[in-house]
Amino acid sequence: MNEYKKKIDEILLSVEKPARYVGGEWNTPDMTKPHRAKFCFCFPDVYEIGMSNLGLQILYDVINSHPDFIAERCYAPWPDMGAKLRENNLPLLSLETATPLKDFDVVGFSVQFELLYSNFLYMLDLANIPFYAKDRGEEYPIICAGGPCAVNPEPFAPFCDCVLIGEGEEMDLALLKLVADGKEKGWTKAQILEKAKEIEGVYVPSMLGEGEKVVKAVVKDFENAPYPTKPLVPNIEIVHDRATLELYRGCASGCRFCQAGYYYRPIRERSPEKCAEYGKKMIDSTGFGEISLCSLSTSDYTGLMDLEKELRPFIEEKKITFALPSLRLSSFTKEMAQSSRKSSLTFAPEAGTQRLRNVINKNVTDEEIDNIGRAFEAGYDSVKLYFMLGLPTETDEDILGIAEICRRLKKLYFEIRHKKNLNISVSCAVFIPKPSTPFQWEEQISLDEMLRRQSLLRKALREIKGVSFSWHGAETSVLEVALARGDKRLAPVIVRAYELGAMFDSWTEYFNWDIWVQAFKDCGVDMQDYVGEISEDKVLPWDFIDIGVSKKYLLGQRHLAYQGITTKNCREGCNGCGANKLGRCTIT
Repeated sequence: MNEYKKKIDEILLSVEKPARYVGGEWNTPDMTKPHRAKFCFCFPDVYEIGMSNLGLQILYDVINSHPDFIAERCYAPWPDMGAKLRENNLPLLSLETATPLKDFDVVGFSVQFELLYSNFLYMLDLANIPFYAKDRGEEYPIICAGGPCAVNPEPFAPFCDCVLIGEGEEMDLALLKLVADGKEKGWTKAQILEKAKEIEGVYVPSMLGEGEKVVKAVVKDFENAPYPTKPLVPNIEIVHDRATLELYRGCASGCRFCQAGYYYRPIRERSPEKCAEYGKKMIDSTGFGEISLCSLSTSDYTGLMDLEKELRPFIEEKKITFALPSLRLSSFTKEMAQSSRKSSLTFAPEAGTQRLRNVINKNVTDEEIDNIGRAFEAGYDSVKLYFMLGLPTETDEDILGIAEICRRLKKLYFEIRHKKNLNISVSCAVFIPKPSTPFQWEEQISLDEMLRRQSLLRKALREIKGVSFSWHGAETSVLEVALARGDKRLAPVIVRAYELGAMFDSWTEYFNWDIWVQAFKDCGVDMQDYVGEISEDKVLPWDFIDIGVSKKYLLGQRHLAYQGITTKNCREGCNGCGANKLGRCTIT
């Protein structure tokens, strides 16, 4: 046991949930094998959330399955543990071997959404690593970042030696091989980074030339891509405490607000046989009591019923549950409802009227919303519905349409079940105009307007028995837009916010709007510069990134939105978005 591990053990009983920090999970790979380079995955949120992240599980398995490399993990310590580390003069350590982050060859941050940016700095600070790449000498590891926020990395790019854009299964290994070669040949960090630019998907902020593009990395053979069939079994209950099966990547629907639907194209499916094989192996190697399916729209997976048929005997034999996540109303069937557990199903109509669903290209009709009746026939008494407020062209009539949908479902439930005890959970997020979507140029409604629209809907839903309502915070939504569409001017703002106390911004009890307002003011940056409508002819901070889908296509979709014209599902024929150039869509 190293000295750091002994000190950590001494303070564990004085912090909340000490099991977050002990490591040693079932299925932990061999950390003692000879290796050429070591990687530490840093997830800037707590253990329970980071351990639930499928992307991190996949990449952790990919690296540790390679004979030359080792990957360890580190999650953001809860504030009580962070304070204890400082009190005891301890650096931030990896879970597996209690190694300081400074001692790894590469430290990679998984940045899942914008409100994690302050925790990025929190972890660097605890690790005694300077925030800015320009301030780090040869004695520090290469700091990289990836994940969904890499679609526009500019606000945090100054903190990174390189940013990994796209899918990491092949990119991470290529980077580690390069780093290992560099160590053995005595290359400087700059020499390694110069060569790293040649790896598809790797963006080196300090070395991007005028007019250069960074092409997103894509796993072309998704069917045979590596998958963690022996995932780590967490020490404590986590957010998604189950075996997770990834069915496919990308989305055929083309909802105009959805960043993931465009960023993860081309669309690639994994066969039902392969998915079933992985699911069985995960249950046998972990003892999980549930298999959950993962994709952007599970009911759009062409092999769904074949997969269910393949897994059914195994599920019954093992007495485990089979969970369907958020479903697409247009492709939901009674068979799907009957195949999963009888608790609650989740759907995302997104908008309350047909007119607004056409604007956002949510190809769901009122008749298809009535498909939820198939769940009632299968025995469900609870439904979760997701909507957005503040979508382009939205009116009060659209908002009140959400309440009308709830009334219609209550009536439908009574007609089918002859009971009145249907529970409907309505959740409303505020529209965020995200980069690399047709709505990336849109303005966000004002804070006052957010609160007015939330109040209007809350009042309408109160009149319907059995309906609960939750909504996303207004201030956090404004900050998300600024950080999502920001440029490098925001890096000092993030640093200043952290200096003022910002961290765990995605946690309601820690988010402090006034801190961020002050940070923008102190840095002389106007938050409204990033929140208002953007001119279509303006060069965007993320334009240098080629995600496959062309800017011309996104702009055309924006214009169709304002005409209320929908675009067909990719499964009905290719719409020519451009993603095929990075790898063939396997559904058309």
